[in-house]
Amino acid sequence: MRQLPLLILLSALASQAYAQTPRCPTGFVFEDRNGNGERDPGERGLPGIVVSDGQRIVRSDAQGRWQLEPVDGRTVFLIKPAGYDVANRRDGLPDIWVHQQREQALPALKYGGITPSGAGCHDFALRRVKKAGKTLDVLVFSDSQTKSVQDIDYYWRDIVQPLVGKHGARFGMTLGDIVHDDLSLYPEILRTTMSLGIPWMHVPGNHDLDFDASSDEDSLRTFRQHLGPDTYAWEEEQMVFVGLDDVIYQPGQKPAYVGGLREDQFEFLQAYLPTVPQDRLLVLGVHIPFFWPDASRPTFRAADRERLFALLKDFPHVLLLSGHSHTQRHWYHTADTGWHGAKPLHEYNVGAACGAFWSGAKDAEGIPDTTMADGTPNGYARLRVSGKGNHQVSWHAARDATDSGIGLHAPKVLRQGAYPAFGVYANVYMGQDDSRVEYRVDGGEWKPMRQVGQPDPRLQVENLRDDLADHLRGYDRSPEAEPSAHLWRGALPTDLSVGEHRVEVRTQDPWRGELTSSVMYRLEEAVP
Repeated sequence: MRQLPLLILLSALASQAYAQTPRCPTGFVFEDRNGNGERDPGERGLPGIVVSDGQRIVRSDAQGRWQLEPVDGRTVFLIKPAGYDVANRRDGLPDIWVHQQREQALPALKYGGITPSGAGCHDFALRRVKKAGKTLDVLVFSDSQTKSVQDIDYYWRDIVQPLVGKHGARFGMTLGDIVHDDLSLYPEILRTTMSLGIPWMHVPGNHDLDFDASSDEDSLRTFRQHLGPDTYAWEEEQMVFVGLDDVIYQPGQKPAYVGGLREDQFEFLQAYLPTVPQDRLLVLGVHIPFFWPDASRPTFRAADRERLFALLKDFPHVLLLSGHSHTQRHWYHTADTGWHGAKPLHEYNVGAACGAFWSGAKDAEGIPDTTMADGTPNGYARLRVSGKGNHQVSWHAARDATDSGIGLHAPKVLRQGAYPAFGVYANVYMGQDDSRVEYRVDGGEWKPMRQVGQPDPRLQVENLRDDLADHLRGYDRSPEAEPSAHLWRGALPTDLSVGEHRVEVRTQDPWRGELTSSVMYRLEEAVP
């Protein structure tokens, strides 16, 4: 019993020494020839590899050593260079970061935040890969937004499982709102996503915040603990991807967050972007869109947007990817939004993997309909980059075996000879204002369809079914249909013979080529 006070004293001294031990300011980047993730005798250091803490950047020296004076609470990360792969962590994520966090500086957060780290140095393993194919295929998810284990099961069966072993991609990303406020779900959804078997990076969303944090600076500690840095870069032969946290948390204010960038992020971009080769596609991934869906309600700080666009202005090949809206559209930035490049800057606002928050009536497999408010089915996007900035983007709806990219709605039956006041509607999920959409009936002449800014009738039907149902059709109703940015209409002829008639719709997608879909309607005789 007399030894107990001594043990307590020694323990306290050890804890104090641990807390006061400075973070190690150095490590090595080495060529991992045998792929075991550890530096073995004879494995040389790699010079010139970029390491950053999200603000400052340094390069490894001739021996592969990197040095970066530690700042408590930051995440130090490697920028993977083209031509190399990285080792994996136990959770399957790329082993490209290390947290610098002492226990004495740890804020108390509901979901834990960053676990205090020891003082050990960190080495980054790179293994050289054979020259990959000319085309880089990337999976792009946004807003998986799971609020329960049940939602993760939907995400697995609806999005991930159909892709396992079949996707052919080399890299993947999720553009924020990985979960819906319950950050304890990170390990489970991460296990699900990592079953795809490729390097995967994440961008934080407004539902990934530690809402009990007292400042924006501390609001992504749990995100970073599980998913890595909130600002980073990843290089491939055809593309450079920069992931940016663009959610500025404003605790105690309304709204509680706004789109924007931090000063440390601008310092990182100012230091890093001049090193990016201009013959590659530069892709920026964020959560909150840079454009304002409603001009009267600014959702991204205009000054930050203009400052970022000034840094990007001289790059000939830039693509912006965003999420958050739970709809889908393309936006081309011009001087009106602060862009002054040689050509309009394309932003693809990617639809949600969860669609409308996993809502709506369930199908035979027990998965909610979850169509988004603009009529786009939930799903995922693909980015294909073939060099010199050339790229393709595409949307792939979940549970759509045809993968046609077009959703059609038409009445099932009309009266022969009736006034042609009813039409076929085509929701072209990747459609833009200059898209040409055409239709024909029974193999006749192709005619142009007219773009209409109105809700998708298919979703309006679901809304009506919910209204008329005596009981709930799902845990949550389908969202109320909103005007779609990619809906077209064509009048259906009624002067044809009685019977079934086939309507075909086609459009020339700028990335996938011709897309087609078809639907049937019937004409019947009727008397007053």
